[in-house]
Amino acid sequence: MRFSTQVKPISTLKANAAELLNEIAATRQPLVITQNGEAKAVLQDVVSYEQTQETLALLKILALGQKQVDAGRTVPAREAIERLRRRREP
Repeated sequence: MRFSTQVKPISTLKANAAELLNEIAATRQPLVITQNGEAKAVLQDVVSYEQTQETLALLKILALGQKQVDAGRTVPAREAIERLRRRREP
């Protein structure tokens, strides 16, 4: 994805908000909004935003897991499975 093709000044957003929102929803491409020639914001459709947030959450979980491995806070898989089985027993 090239952001250079998806850059609009804030005046375009103000004048054509509905049209731009429809375009963003259809293409699922973010739109960089500029003010006084500087990038100030990114406009993104909700579905893409939610997917990004889910991806970030998974990456955080992976990073946490890696920290635990690096710190030596692991147990063999058989032991972990056995612990889970014991918890399920009445």
